[in-house]
Amino acid sequence: MTSQVDQSEAVDGSDGSEGRPGSAPPSARQGRPVKPTRRLDRVIIRFAGDSGDGMQLTGDRFTSETASFGNDLSTLPNFPAEIRAPAGTLPGVSSFQLHFADHDILTPGDAPNVLVAMNPAALKANLPDLPHGAEIIVNTDEFTKRALAKVGYAADPLGDGSLDAFRLHRVPLTTLTLEALKDSGLARKDAERAKNMFALGLLSWMYHRPTRGTEDFLRQKFARKPDIAEANITAFRAGWNFGETTEDFAVSYEIPPARVPAGTYRNISGNLALSYGLIAAAERAALPLFLGSYPITPASDILHELSKHKNFGVRTFQAEDEIAGIGAALGAAFGGALGVTTTSGPGVALKSETIGLAVSLELPLLVVDIQRGGPSTGLPTKTEQADLLQAMFGRNGEAPVPIVAPATPAECFTAALEAARIALTYRTPVFLLSDGYLANGSEPWRIPAVDELPDLSVEFATEPNHELEDGSRAFWPYKRDPQTLARPWAVPGTPGLEHRIGGIEKQDGTGNISYDPANHDFMVRTRQAKVDGIAVPPLEVDDPTGDARVLVLGWGSTYGPITAAVRRVRADGGRVAQAHLRHLNPFPADLGTVLKRYERVIVPEMNLGQLAMLLRAKYLVDAQSYNQVRGLPFKAAQLADVLHAAIGTLDAEETR
Repeated sequence: MTSQVDQSEAVDGSDGSEGRPGSAPPSARQGRPVKPTRRLDRVIIRFAGDSGDGMQLTGDRFTSETASFGNDLSTLPNFPAEIRAPAGTLPGVSSFQLHFADHDILTPGDAPNVLVAMNPAALKANLPDLPHGAEIIVNTDEFTKRALAKVGYAADPLGDGSLDAFRLHRVPLTTLTLEALKDSGLARKDAERAKNMFALGLLSWMYHRPTRGTEDFLRQKFARKPDIAEANITAFRAGWNFGETTEDFAVSYEIPPARVPAGTYRNISGNLALSYGLIAAAERAALPLFLGSYPITPASDILHELSKHKNFGVRTFQAEDEIAGIGAALGAAFGGALGVTTTSGPGVALKSETIGLAVSLELPLLVVDIQRGGPSTGLPTKTEQADLLQAMFGRNGEAPVPIVAPATPAECFTAALEAARIALTYRTPVFLLSDGYLANGSEPWRIPAVDELPDLSVEFATEPNHELEDGSRAFWPYKRDPQTLARPWAVPGTPGLEHRIGGIEKQDGTGNISYDPANHDFMVRTRQAKVDGIAVPPLEVDDPTGDARVLVLGWGSTYGPITAAVRRVRADGGRVAQAHLRHLNPFPADLGTVLKRYERVIVPEMNLGQLAMLLRAKYLVDAQSYNQVRGLPFKAAQLADVLHAAIGTLDAEETR
């Protein structure tokens, strides 16, 4: 793999070279003995500290350099909902976990191999997740009596023997940072803030990460404050040099690049991929893109990103509330734009009436729901999959809406294109269900060529479409395409195509207001038939031996943990089949047939069994739920245990 080729951290995956451009600061490796290097196939690192310690930035920079190096990776940012949570407390701990490897990986990892703890709270909050033998790097400067007491430590864990099962590195990060910046002219408080860059430099040395990109990033980020930029770079380099010179770190580690299909890759988060997918969809449809949105965690990044792309004809409207946001988006759709609104679960509840209006108007509209823990305000920064039934049924009356759900952060790009295809082809609002895990997590993404993207072009109505009894022609806004049942899309102001819209039931064909019982029955059934008839791909089933008795079926972000668990079970000799739903309304046409092929169907979900309930109701199969609502993704090990147990139960029943 070659190294960074542009400013978006893209790498060319067309060869297998292992060069590391910019892998050492200018001050490193000048006449010093080289420490031994140990080669690993993967590692899991977690940075943890106060929400003001810059852990998300530190993790993001390490991830970007790891992507430019060519490793496969998966990340899990985990931070409190407060803008600045109480310092030094357990609820205020912010962490960023990164799993990177020389092979294909699917999850951020079950347990960190390395923990960087910036204070006692970070150590205590994350210690239960560490396996014995893990490395812990602690900022000893923060282990004061007051800080220890604040999180309930009666004795200093760095000296009481409680950490003997781990490889502990005591590093006075704050002191070393201040020493490195003593000539910077910065006040002590400002200089202390660079300790996260010292830690980043140290970890970059430990794992042979490129450094040039981070230095360029810092100069760009603090372009208006060059003294701050240079101070952070100095701290970053000091961390690297500390790793190379201190006796406490005797070994560095190398994780070779992963071998991936040829192409240009970049690291991308789910929300960024989704934003790019919306832009691509509008371009392929030759439509302006309009986003009507109200800021809400964890969807706000999409609004922020799309606002940067006016050059693609993107218009973003930050509304005063959720209802105004979707109302503007639906109005834009009426005007001939690709209308989009973004939100999370609480916002969907507020938007439900307008979603029902969009069903009645039969206009294309994308409703992007980045799910989070609920109900109500719930857990704004934690992940969950509990909005499925709300997306399916959360409107008055019979108001069916198609649902698309991406499985990985990178897949959010194609999910946006697919949601747009359905909305534009069938003239319907469409739900795109992502979640906080996908939105904030990241992985390498192969940038597709433009000609690989689907053609989403639409034809607007331009002339009357119905001949009246007297031979004249009129425009009937509800005269449908016989294949898709979609009604014509007429841009307001087109001569001769004036028509009435609104939430009151319309007469089939003419679009006139109608209270006729038979017409209402027909229109309700027609709208349902339109959704039921949407063309979606058949379900892909991974059953390598063809004789598995257990099927594990998931949807959305459970894909990574489920697939990792399936790999573990198969490596142990277990036979298990796997399938994953990207279309939740309508389901793939062959789903019922697939379910009936297996004696046991396991459905892991980050809710209390919403998909399992739908499957049991529709297909009369004994789908068994495995549920978790902890605000965190599943661990592969726990799902592997569930699958082993299911296989073992069937085997035991067979031998009776």
